Amino acid sequence: MSAATTSASGGRPGAIPPPGATAPVRHPDAPAPGELLGAHYDQCFGCGEEQPYGLRLAARAGEGVSVTAEFTVRPAHQGAPGLAHGGVLATALDETLGSLSWLLRVIAVTGRLESDFLLPVPVGATLHLSARCTAVAGRKIYSTAEGRIGGPDGPVAVRADALFIEVKLDHFTSNGRPAEIEAAMADPDQVKVARAFEVNP
Repeated sequence: MSAATTSASGGRPGAIPPPGATAPVRHPDAPAPGELLGAHYDQCFGCGEEQPYGLRLAARAGEGVSVTAEFTVRPAHQGAPGLAHGGVLATALDETLGSLSWLLRVIAVTGRLESDFLLPVPVGATLHLSARCTAVAGRKIYSTAEGRIGGPDGPVAVRADALFIEVKLDHFTSNGRPAEIEAAMADPDQVKVARAFEVNP
């Protein structure tokens, strides 16, 4: 591993693209800008519509390799009284970043997520998220995201840089619990089957 691909704090791969990384290319079959991406899996804590306490984050395709999303903090998402839990906010960033893989048309999982928490996010607030892919180096996909409160142009409350790793379908089928894998694969809606395995587990 070269020094260019390690972080200063321990030699692990960082979320900063190495020299030689290339600009991301939006797949020609990617959803059109403005198109709602929808949940990739009904049981996903980040975007699934059947998760009663999940984020139910709704992402929308942007220009280039970018997405926007919104997430409203509910009482079930509290850490300190009246404020969103930091882990929930990190999940919202991760889910938004993971949605970028739909524009690249690859299956990818989170390898590293480096997050900053700048402002408290109160219960009832809507977090306006945006993410974009910054570079690709082999199977490594680099991206960045931020979440604003008070509107899409409001102050930045959270932000993250991420490294995603492209994987094959067997990453999920070999490691997931068989009952859920079989149920997802048996869905008659083949689009839902394909999407169930498109983002991070």
